[in-house]
Amino acid sequence: MRFCWSNLMLIGVVVVLGTASMLASCGQKGDLYLPQEERRAAD
Repeated sequence: MRFCWSNLMLIGVVVVLGTASMLASCGQKGDLYLPQEERRAAD
């Protein structure tokens, strides 16, 4: 089976973007949560 150049280009773009997104997420630390708002003490 022979691929045309556009199929190979699409696969290349997907691989490059996937690799770039994985590398961009490296080093991100912490849990994925929204910090809770601090409750103000009623005076």
